[in-house]
Amino acid sequence: MDIVVVPLRSDEDVVRLRQAVRNSLVSIGFSLVDQTKLITAASELARNTVKYGGGGEAHLARVANGMRTGVSLVFVDQGPGIANIEEAMADGFTSGGGLGLGLGGAKRLSDEFDMQSAVGKGTTVRITKWKPF
Repeated sequence: MDIVVVPLRSDEDVVRLRQAVRNSLVSIGFSLVDQTKLITAASELARNTVKYGGGGEAHLARVANGMRTGVSLVFVDQGPGIANIEEAMADGFTSGGGLGLGLGGAKRLSDEFDMQSAVGKGTTVRITKWKPF
């Protein structure tokens, strides 16, 4: 399993990540709808990494589980962390004046979603999208 690491420090890095995700999804044969879902989730999480996490990186990998294939992304930052994950996941919650759909929206657009965060230590978010049979 090859992992592509994309630094996330600027809006240009977010664009590079979106393209890398698209290329990976196309190579596996994901539908345009599923491509759009994961690229949107990845874009939101990458922007959060840059804006709230002070920058970090994304790890992009093609994954397999039996007959299933998919794409997994892990977003890592060493930022201030999230004090209340449940509150941050709630639609309408925003710490930056946005619509407050970011984390919950990313979860809904993914097949698997996991977030770990510690105040003062940073945040790690893992998402996976599986290709339907």
